[in-house]
Amino acid sequence: MKVIAPESFTYKGGERAVLLLHGFTGSTADMKKLGRYLNDRGYTCHAPLYKGHGLPAEELIHTGPKEWWKNVVDGYRFLKKEGYEDIAVVGISLGGVFSLKVGTEFPVKGVVSMCAPMKGRDVSRLHNRMISYAKAYKKFEGKDPDQIDAEIKRLEKEPMHSLKDVLHIIEDTSENLDLITAPTLVQQGRLDDSDYTESAPMIFNDVDTQHRQLIWYEQSGHIITLGKEREQVYEDVHRFLNNLIW
Repeated sequence: MKVIAPESFTYKGGERAVLLLHGFTGSTADMKKLGRYLNDRGYTCHAPLYKGHGLPAEELIHTGPKEWWKNVVDGYRFLKKEGYEDIAVVGISLGGVFSLKVGTEFPVKGVVSMCAPMKGRDVSRLHNRMISYAKAYKKFEGKDPDQIDAEIKRLEKEPMHSLKDVLHIIEDTSENLDLITAPTLVQQGRLDDSDYTESAPMIFNDVDTQHRQLIWYEQSGHIITLGKEREQVYEDVHRFLNNLIW
């Protein structure tokens, strides 16, 4: 079965714009429901798809965070070019790292970081995540188990140099959190891995703004935009955005 790759999306609304950022091995599909929710309430939302994402792992491994960060910056500049002067940024997982990085480098009205890692994850764990992504993608394509197994074995022999770069961008961002002065909302699923649950208080404590909030979701794991508490997540993001000085 041919898989239709997700795409970047833009939902035009009012003058207040929100840049939505997905995570590593994720796609804009992870942010689409949140984008619709905010757009229904008057916000313009734009979500860029990072290079290689939504495609087979064999293609994804030949891209890296420098290219994905360029996609983020291009997304911010797209909103500026479209005439939106007031921009907030919302990201999940690696997208949460990128949202914080945007907050250190560009003027934004507010920053929302969801389940973002600030502790450098081991490269082997990132490698395993890539392999898991590859298996799920191939299964979705309708390939039989023997074919999947053979293709995974070939993929495991491929060098994945960009995984170290993912760790570097996480570490660099964590060292610059004090450059963030915009209001900041940190959202974290309580059932997420410890790397993420331990990172949430670090982000909250290190950003240099008095207008900060940390919200825990007791029944949620990692992709809280699609979890069982997603409606509460959307509501909390909306409330945070509405309380910003636009």
